[in-house]
Amino acid sequence: MQAAFSQPPDLPVRAAFSGRSIGRRLFGGTGLGLTATVIALVLALPIAVVIVHLFVPQGETWRHLASTVLSRYVINTAWLVFGVGLGTLVFGVASAWLVTMYRFPFRRIFEWALLLPLAVPGYAIAYAYAGLFEFAGPVQTGLRETFGLSHGNYWFPEFRSLGGATFILSVGLYPYVYMLARSAFLAQSICALEIGRTLGLGPFGIFWRVGLPLARPAIVAGIAFALMETLSDFGAVQHLGVDTFTTGIYRTWFALGDATAAAQLAVVLLAVVAFVLGLERVMRGKARFEHTSRRYRPLEPIPLRPARAFLAFMVCLVPIGFGFLLPCGQLLAWAIRSASSVIDDRFALEALNSLWLALATAALAVAIALVMAYAGRAGHGPITRIAARLGSLGYAVPGSVIAIGVLMLLAWVDDGLGAIARSLFGLSPGLLIGGTVAALMFAYVVRFLAVSLKTVDAALTKVTPSMDGAARALGASPSGAIIRVHAPLISGGLLTAGLLVLVDTMKELPATLILRPFDFNTLAVRAYEFASDEQLREAAVPALLIVLVGLMPVALISRAIARARPGHHEGVGA
Repeated sequence: MQAAFSQPPDLPVRAAFSGRSIGRRLFGGTGLGLTATVIALVLALPIAVVIVHLFVPQGETWRHLASTVLSRYVINTAWLVFGVGLGTLVFGVASAWLVTMYRFPFRRIFEWALLLPLAVPGYAIAYAYAGLFEFAGPVQTGLRETFGLSHGNYWFPEFRSLGGATFILSVGLYPYVYMLARSAFLAQSICALEIGRTLGLGPFGIFWRVGLPLARPAIVAGIAFALMETLSDFGAVQHLGVDTFTTGIYRTWFALGDATAAAQLAVVLLAVVAFVLGLERVMRGKARFEHTSRRYRPLEPIPLRPARAFLAFMVCLVPIGFGFLLPCGQLLAWAIRSASSVIDDRFALEALNSLWLALATAALAVAIALVMAYAGRAGHGPITRIAARLGSLGYAVPGSVIAIGVLMLLAWVDDGLGAIARSLFGLSPGLLIGGTVAALMFAYVVRFLAVSLKTVDAALTKVTPSMDGAARALGASPSGAIIRVHAPLISGGLLTAGLLVLVDTMKELPATLILRPFDFNTLAVRAYEFASDEQLREAAVPALLIVLVGLMPVALISRAIARARPGHHEGVGA
């Protein structure tokens, strides 16, 4: 009798606990971890469609590329990544530290003005520099007329070169580092910096030994964003005549007509992206920099003497001047000449299309990033972590490659839904998802998820793990902890992530061209149509409108980041 009741009832219980144990090990033990995993895998499907082409037998086109131009793609891309990484580090960190820690003329303006290059498309900066500094441009023409020079007897920097592309991308992408570095510097308490002063550290020593290490995770994340954007750039490097993986993919796909070889080049680019992401993770390591005390005091800027104040002013002015004022000034000059012939009734609709599509994409990307980042933080399930990494690879893949992946994927889905509709209802619905705004937003999220995910992940490192335990002890569910605890604490990081996705979506061109619904235009498409016809003056008008729409949230977001630092409303710590 005892034997009859001992074994059988235990089997289902043990099986249930075994299943929960496996789920806890793989997904973190929560439904949130499983949800994050499913979302990440769905977002990774378009890239998987491209990767599958790696197993397709190599054709003559690939062998031709490998024997002729592949080495040039590798070398140019490597130098571009190194140069842009160094340039964005110097411009972004130096300006963020100066506007946070010191008082000098126009510091308040620099706080938000240093974000302005984010609103300018990289190809627009390249167009402006090429037009300004080419041999027939106004700068060289003025030099020749002023000093009586002629062709061949003077030296002038060549912007249509690898060095020119490196400089242009650096001054256009440094705000990624500036924004995250400034958020990290603002989150630091003056108490920690005063400890450095008591130990005899000077201004540079405090920056190097205290401020920089505390901000390291955010700075490394910012550099990773800039490098992924560099790897995916097409418009600037193509216009400047620099052969990289992205220009090779476009040329192979559209000029040579070999989608398989182009996809195989994209796989090599994905390997480079994975290396950059892995390097970023190694550089951040397992270090966590958290404030465990509530003793926060405002960071009172230190007044600088006139000579140093002028130097700080110039350090902040240089990246703004080269990344925003100079190119936008040239675009404005072109736009003034062509505005009367370009502006029509379509512009208002195209501006609205661009804005609402960017806002919707930003909100969706931030929400997904918050779920995925918190799931990885709370459970640390290996499948969840791997899926999050796969879902964030799309940022460095050219927009057209992602668009083709989305197009192929959604065509398969539409075919399946059409077959079901025909078998059940005798209907042929045609395209249900492909060719819609939903397909375009899906491509945008795949493309820019890494922007929001890295930003939210860096912001979550500032929240102590004890907050998670306290929320669970009070009976909060994972979703409740996200909404009521973590989101308010990292509101500055969420707003930063939203700004980055919004501006990037406004500037995105290749995916929009391929996936946009019929008769659905954006400002980026309008600018491209003019530029394709070599009407650069006319293209300046929609390009400037992209800049203006992208500028609207810059000042508000910058102010929100400053107010979001812990203890901001507490004044002097108790």
